[in-house]
Amino acid sequence: MIDDIAAFLKDLTTRPGVYRMIDANGTVMYVGKAKNLKKRVSSYFQKTHASPRTSHMVERIVRVDVTPTRTEAEALLLENNLIKSLSPRYNILFRDDKSYPYLRLTNHKYPRVAYYRGAVDKKSQFFGPFPNAWAVKESIQVLQRVFLLRTCEDTVFAHRSRPCLQAQIQRCSAPCVNWISPEDYAKDVEAASRFLRGDHKAVLATLEEKMLEASGLLEFEKAAMYRNQLGALGRVLQKQSVDTTGGDDDADVIAVVIKGGAVCVNLAMVRGGRHLGDKPMFPSVAQASEDIGPEVLEAFLSQAYVDRPIPNLLIVNQDLDAPELLMALSQQAGKKINLIRQPQSDRRKWLDMAVDNAQIAIARRIAEQGSAQFRTRALVETLGLEARLEEAFQAGEASRMLGGMVKEPQADAASDSAPEEIDLLATLRVECFDISHTAGEATQASCVVFHNHDMQSREYRRYNIEGITPGDDYAAMRQAVMRRYQREGKTPMVVPHVVLIDGGKGQIEVARQVFEQLGMDISLIVGVKKGENRKVGLETLVFPDGRPSLELGPGHPALMLIAQIRDEAHRFAITGMRAKRAKARQVSELDEIEGIGARRKQKLLTRFGGLRGVKAASVEDLLTVEGISKTLAEEIYRRLH
Repeated sequence: MIDDIAAFLKDLTTRPGVYRMIDANGTVMYVGKAKNLKKRVSSYFQKTHASPRTSHMVERIVRVDVTPTRTEAEALLLENNLIKSLSPRYNILFRDDKSYPYLRLTNHKYPRVAYYRGAVDKKSQFFGPFPNAWAVKESIQVLQRVFLLRTCEDTVFAHRSRPCLQAQIQRCSAPCVNWISPEDYAKDVEAASRFLRGDHKAVLATLEEKMLEASGLLEFEKAAMYRNQLGALGRVLQKQSVDTTGGDDDADVIAVVIKGGAVCVNLAMVRGGRHLGDKPMFPSVAQASEDIGPEVLEAFLSQAYVDRPIPNLLIVNQDLDAPELLMALSQQAGKKINLIRQPQSDRRKWLDMAVDNAQIAIARRIAEQGSAQFRTRALVETLGLEARLEEAFQAGEASRMLGGMVKEPQADAASDSAPEEIDLLATLRVECFDISHTAGEATQASCVVFHNHDMQSREYRRYNIEGITPGDDYAAMRQAVMRRYQREGKTPMVVPHVVLIDGGKGQIEVARQVFEQLGMDISLIVGVKKGENRKVGLETLVFPDGRPSLELGPGHPALMLIAQIRDEAHRFAITGMRAKRAKARQVSELDEIEGIGARRKQKLLTRFGGLRGVKAASVEDLLTVEGISKTLAEEIYRRLH
């Protein structure tokens, strides 16, 4: 606790800004913003607090750093940047490792409609953001069916000599071979833009007018085309449950649901009256009590809209007493932001649907976590890791590993009780190594990470193995393990509780030698020796510290978890190896798939505009290419992912 709180608070500025609560170890526990720094920081040092979480944090404060800003909007930006970079334990953290996707109409004589993710510019038209990639792709399919806009890459478009399959199935007007004039195509683009902006009535009226005009001129084939477009658009509008009386609505519907100690924030986006879909998020919360809803909502608004557009209307299911936050968001957006807590009519339907979807998502999350925790517990018990986890927990390592998600032992009478089992299980960290190459070529090693009951893809590592005899798996394993765990004066690393080595006695012995050379505990190493015919469930666990081998048998939950981690290491290694090999050979990964010859390869690349487009295609998309069967499409998708 700060020595002289009264003196500290007396000298605080009343300007807006950001404050940071810091503990005895110099760790930032909490980052907050304030309209009045003095008033806001002083509120933490009152005798009573609204929640035990706040009381727990205040007990550990030894220093408060403040950064005054000129405006509340600047404070909002600074707070968001600090939260993302520091991940403070007592903040509600929203992990959003991807930007929201957009639909893009390119700046071209014949504009292309495309999926886009990244920073927007003024060179093209952008519509969105959308809650997920599926919503963008569905909208692209609508524009193809109704307005016949092209989706091919410009390089493909420039070299077409005859219509592609999209034109033949009436999903494109084939401007590449002059089936449509630039003027008529521009009209279709403008109609598509109006549709995306929510002007559905005008688009329907225009199509109906064109249909009647073509019918009057006895151009029945063209009239039938407009009739089909009207029908397709009508079905889309009916499916989307559009509010045709208020089609100008742009709104974000935000539902916060707390259940079973878990928190879900479901974001539903409505643009131009069209409900585009939902995006459920599960923030990191130190203690998820039933009354934390308003705080979660405030954290979401603070973090979600800093680097992306915000609509005029926010519809929420939680009370929010934060006028300064709305003022800051309005100032940042350059327009007034309205927040509605009790919506009516169609807006009420949107909110009810968002709440229902949040409840479904959180129920699924709880079920998945229960299964994951069961397998984690089985692995801990099988390997006898309980004492090791508890020792690390008591040393405070758990809090550091999980970014403050795990509760530390309390410094009161209640702290004599053992930590909750679920907290201990969540601290388990497993790392797994695997080697991949093709007859010694393009050798790659992978290291994947499992903790908090899930794979942590952000912490994966790949190692390009060089300077060894091609095909020497033992030397490759030695180099990978050494590079992962040697410190050489670098920042102290988090040591896992288990290191899985995929391979036989040779690879396990190499790992043991490296651990002894680095002064590490060889009991961390667990070898995964494949069984007969490499079938899952027949593996043997081998220990280099003298413990007897274990054959758990098919269906054992601990072995299923080990197999999952091992398979992920294999996948990560082999995808890296294939990319490296293809780059070295300057050939396509398609060349390595049985059933893909020169003609099919060319058709795939032409249809999707290159290998990147083929990788982004779904199985259904691949089936649209001539000569690609369902079995082959599934194999292509599997090999490229």
